[in-house]
Amino acid sequence: MKIKRRAVEVSLRFPPPSALTANKLRRVELSTASLLKVAPTDEERKIVHSLFLNTLDSNTVSFRSRLLPPNSVWMEDAKLKGLEICHPQERNIFNRIFGGFLMRKAYELGWANACSYAGRRPTLVAVDDILFQKPVEIGSLLLLSSQVCYTQDQYIQVRVHSEVFDPLTRQHSTTNIFHYTFASEAEVPHIVPKTYGESMLYLDGKRHFNQTVHP
Repeated sequence: MKIKRRAVEVSLRFPPPSALTANKLRRVELSTASLLKVAPTDEERKIVHSLFLNTLDSNTVSFRSRLLPPNSVWMEDAKLKGLEICHPQERNIFNRIFGGFLMRKAYELGWANACSYAGRRPTLVAVDDILFQKPVEIGSLLLLSSQVCYTQDQYIQVRVHSEVFDPLTRQHSTTNIFHYTFASEAEVPHIVPKTYGESMLYLDGKRHFNQTVHP
């Protein structure tokens, strides 16, 4: 008895070379202009200074007296962290942790943080380019830290930092940094940085938001 086998043609759609080149140039541009390497622009410095002035107590003459503006949240209060033990069932063909597992865990934590911040279930609008800086070994302790770093109207920009902790050497190694843009059904509170480091996170989040939502 002969069994007839039907040939199934599978067509894989790849982005055109021009799109790949544009994405590569964009990544290089963001890396070159990283706030970890160069100072903010004049316009960005004005934004940070304006945010700082809006938090000063008008009844005092001290720069240390800070007040949270109405309908705002301090950036330090908009964090959510998680821990994952990387089990063998999540491995890939190279006996490393599958990248899709890391992406799912980072997204879930980022979504939960945005949900907590907005007070309702948000919708994912955009995901920035994901680069895997370092592979994650089986048995690793994966630390995930999400931070609401920028808000505008109903949009919430969330940054998720993924790192591996080695309990023997006590060292932390960054594996990924994820950038998600969520949208709520209603306008969300303004996120307000308090320190210089948080101000840089704010500007970085604003850059990613403008690149993905308003290019």
